[in-house]
Amino acid sequence: MRTDRVERPDGRRSWLVAIIGAVAMIFTFGTPLSYGIFREPFSDAFGTAPIALSGVFAVMLFTFFIGSGLVGVFGTRYSARALLFGCAVATAALAPSLYLVSSAVGLTLVFAVLGLALGTVFVLLASIVPRWFETRRGAATGLIFVGNGLGLTVLPPLWQFAFTEVGVRRGFLLIMSVTAGSFVLAALVCRRPRWATHSSADAAELVAWLGRLGGTRTFRLLFVGIALSFAWYQLLAAYAVELFATRGMTEAAASVAFGLIGGVSIISRIGSGYLADVIGSRRAFLGSLVCAAVGIALLFVPATPGLLVAVFLIGLGLGGSATLYIPLLMTVYSPEKDTAVVGIFNVGIGFTALAMPPLGTASVAYADGFHVAVLLTLGATVGGLWAITIGTAD
Repeated sequence: MRTDRVERPDGRRSWLVAIIGAVAMIFTFGTPLSYGIFREPFSDAFGTAPIALSGVFAVMLFTFFIGSGLVGVFGTRYSARALLFGCAVATAALAPSLYLVSSAVGLTLVFAVLGLALGTVFVLLASIVPRWFETRRGAATGLIFVGNGLGLTVLPPLWQFAFTEVGVRRGFLLIMSVTAGSFVLAALVCRRPRWATHSSADAAELVAWLGRLGGTRTFRLLFVGIALSFAWYQLLAAYAVELFATRGMTEAAASVAFGLIGGVSIISRIGSGYLADVIGSRRAFLGSLVCAAVGIALLFVPATPGLLVAVFLIGLGLGGSATLYIPLLMTVYSPEKDTAVVGIFNVGIGFTALAMPPLGTASVAYADGFHVAVLLTLGATVGGLWAITIGTAD
């Protein structure tokens, strides 16, 4: 009886799980998407060509999205706490690893394991925290994704500062040690609630489940729709700063304008969560994509006021879509396979993460302008909106 009083949906323990999950989330997306900061310092420190380092970081993104997605699918029967501890141990072991490697092959191994550990923590926390809530699920999911957004904002300059002040190897040691500590804390606190049902399916049963899932129209539409809901931002990130600079901004102002998208998204991550608790996650998610689509369309307008409105609307769309896709999926699929559901959709997001940045860069280079890139970005947003609207119509 005492446990029931302490552990109840939307209770104090639930919010503690969400807060600790938000702290750990800071260190998940922030590091893999800081790879642009890593390139020059690592090239100098290890004497490795930038093109080789691009391959190293591509492997990290692959394991972060697709590798961790597969861990989420086939690790659903195991204790979330044990998996989180495993990720913490792997991250702690990697912290001093740059003192031991000296080649591109060694760096590839380090960053492959790092991407897998960081991505697995993301999948686990994104699927576990919502299980602690019923009436405030949207707000709680928004809270952990605020941590995710803070990581995208804080980690790149933090990595830059560490490499400049203490060097690549020591900076990596320090930040990875803090990351491992946050994962240990998450492992101690962020288990599934005692009342939550938990799948015990083995690998063969999961393969059969995936086969049945893939045969449904709803899954195919949602798989494409969720992937496109992230693809538009991955495209935009490839050319946004350059686009803003061509509109008359200085390079510094263009970087700030792009950063404002992330800043607005942090606010909208919480706001969209509360909105989802009122009007439902489907309506709030689709509304976020509409905001993003309108903002992207405004990028065709050369006037500065239109650009500022575009940045604001794109930030609203980014925060809402990044936060609400998990509550949306949990209304469609049984939460019993929580990590498996999040994991399989993470695989789709991973494929777009690998394909969209080169596509965005190439579209600007070959079209000698930004109209094609903006049109592709708008097309991805509208495509995601259409697929999810149809896929969740029932």
